[in-house]
Amino acid sequence: MNFIKRVLSTVTGIFVFLFICFAMFFVFALVFGSSSEDVVTVKPNSVLDLRLDFPIKDYAGKTEFRQYTFLNEARKNGLFNIIDAIEYAETDDNIKGIVMDNNFINAGITQTKEIRDALLKFKESGKFITAYADVYSQKDYYLSSVADTIYLNPVGLVEFKGFYSEQLYLKELQEKTGIKMEVIRYGKYKSAVEPFLSDTMSDENREQISVFLKSIWDQVKQEVSESRHITEADLDTIADNLLARNATMAKNVKLIDKIVYRDEFIHELKQAIGIDNEEDIQSITIEDYAEYVATKIRTNSSKNRIAVIYAQGDIVYGEGDENTVGQGTMGRTLREAREDDRIKAVVLRINSPGGDAMASELIWREIELTKKVKPVIVSMGDLAASGGYYIACNADKIIAEPTTITGSIGVFGMLPNGNELASNLGVNAEQVSTNKNAVSYSFFEPLSESQHDFIREEVVNIYELFTTRVADGRGMTQDAVKTIAEGRVWTGADAVNNGLVDALGGLDVALERAAEAANISDYKTIELPVFEKDLDKILREFGLVEAKEDILKEEIGTENYKLLQRIKSLSEKKGVQLLFPYSLEIK
Repeated sequence: MNFIKRVLSTVTGIFVFLFICFAMFFVFALVFGSSSEDVVTVKPNSVLDLRLDFPIKDYAGKTEFRQYTFLNEARKNGLFNIIDAIEYAETDDNIKGIVMDNNFINAGITQTKEIRDALLKFKESGKFITAYADVYSQKDYYLSSVADTIYLNPVGLVEFKGFYSEQLYLKELQEKTGIKMEVIRYGKYKSAVEPFLSDTMSDENREQISVFLKSIWDQVKQEVSESRHITEADLDTIADNLLARNATMAKNVKLIDKIVYRDEFIHELKQAIGIDNEEDIQSITIEDYAEYVATKIRTNSSKNRIAVIYAQGDIVYGEGDENTVGQGTMGRTLREAREDDRIKAVVLRINSPGGDAMASELIWREIELTKKVKPVIVSMGDLAASGGYYIACNADKIIAEPTTITGSIGVFGMLPNGNELASNLGVNAEQVSTNKNAVSYSFFEPLSESQHDFIREEVVNIYELFTTRVADGRGMTQDAVKTIAEGRVWTGADAVNNGLVDALGGLDVALERAAEAANISDYKTIELPVFEKDLDKILREFGLVEAKEDILKEEIGTENYKLLQRIKSLSEKKGVQLLFPYSLEIK
């Protein structure tokens, strides 16, 4: 029997070894096979194709494979790579203009504004910007409104109707399924957990959503008004009555300039470029051009550096990755930045709805230590709310866009409870313990009064700590902070007025403030953090092994897998949360 076991082990080992050899050979073939591709070039008389239908992150990310350095990657299709590319195109003789063609932009409203601001600056070069679409979504139109000429398909439409937000309420669903969420929150505006407590929206939540939606809409109206020379009152009339719902109506109210088919648009575009109708248009995508520009703007030889550290995604306890903010990676990155003498200042770019309270506090501590050594300036993106504001509040300066959503200074604790479901299924859980509080939580039992009190105590303590951190960081009294806290959400424009933000602007403004604080006039920026990956993820990305997620999807179905992931996400949110309502979407 032992002999058979040894033979089987040997055979298995051989197969595993051969598989790994084959896998690595395939990886090498992919990597080195692709290295022969042509470098991105820009031909004369080109147009920059600003198609933004791919997911746009503030930070595209840098990945490092310690064991396989040839796989290291630094993507260049992030928000600020796009902005750099637009800025570089101003002086690039090969670029004659920018075309926005059926965009379907995949970015947040604040990201869209920052790209729009870059386009406004580009127009100062005298080069053209033109836009064409079959359908303009509201966000697409907001971006395209900067164009010199806006074209629309004869059967097209412009979606211009104002903003709305929709939330699903789940109290009755919990009662029907037997699974409910045990919720303890502090702050009457802390609406992240409201859907589990009610079947209708509270007056407080309706109030705060109405206020920040109106603030964002007012900003969009103002900018469209300036670009299209239409009064804001007229824009409201257009939105209220859907007066751009077809091409003719959109032209009558001056939201667009010309109604043409695509071939007619191409003809006019060729005239703008200055080429014959028989010639082909030379175009380069924004992703390729951003890659090209990244190789051109590395000429700054300054010894001074400003580190731009990105915090994007939910705040989680752990390392984090490209899509989450972990105190492990953030803490290590901040420590390296403050210990590097070449780095004179730090700009923390936040695009986060918050998350784990413990992780937020640990990141706050690293920022506190860093600003004792060098200036720390915060730049807020679409979201810097709840835990996202917690990690911002002690910075030397906070810069936000008018459309940024921030604040949400509140706390909640939430635990799933399946007592009723278990009872309906005939499942009974019994516990045996040595002490009366040994059982702190069970999925199968409702929270006892003492358990509820302990969690509420923790929630209240963290709320007190949160408001103290904000008061100390912003130079306010704790009572003053509490008047604008209670989980209430503010836009950047409102946050300037109530003291949560210092000034309005984008990353460029934050960099200017950082340079001023560090007393430097010349510098180059470095983007951080760098994320590490392992062999399992390498093989998964190259499709060499079937990921466990793919196996589960095949076995239980995609929809059931999504439900499983949601349950897993809830179960991983241990402890108290500082989280913005992640179900909120502006439409």
